[in-house]
Amino acid sequence: MADQQAKVTSIEALEAFRSQLIVFLTKAKGALDEVSEDVRRTRNWLQVEQRNYWQAEIKRRRRKLDEAQQELFSAKLATFTSATTLQEAAVIKARRSMNEAEEKLRALKHWIRNFDSTVDPLARKLENLRQFLGQDMPKAVAYLTQTQKTLEAYAEVAAPRDITQQSPKEPPPTEESQ
Repeated sequence: MADQQAKVTSIEALEAFRSQLIVFLTKAKGALDEVSEDVRRTRNWLQVEQRNYWQAEIKRRRRKLDEAQQELFSAKLATFTSATTLQEAAVIKARRSMNEAEEKLRALKHWIRNFDSTVDPLARKLENLRQFLGQDMPKAVAYLTQTQKTLEAYAEVAAPRDITQQSPKEPPPTEESQ
């Protein structure tokens, strides 16, 4: 065990790794923040913007349907039976448009109801990763820093010289000099 020596060939490689780890942590935290913000924006987009849009769209399409039905009713009251075909087509088109908007709102409500149950398990995994990057990895960086300092101190200590490695100016020890 006494004859084993550590062979430290590149403390610079350890420093480069530590530096790259710090860069990675910075980028990873930024990416996690961005993902969290995207989840928040998506939730807001569904719950506020899209809901408001489709509710307003239903009102607009309902007015168009009411207008088309009113025109059909007016055309039927007038004795022009051939002119009612265009109004009937307009009512059918407006009714389809109205049904489409109602279906979109139903789908949106379904997404809003299921958004948290779908996204939360994944978001929790991201939070676990955030905790790992924020708590455990700084400890690893500190450990690498301490290891680097220890290795630098070790490298500065001169290895003990044995008799075969003494400089030529020093005579080898003899039995008389001891």
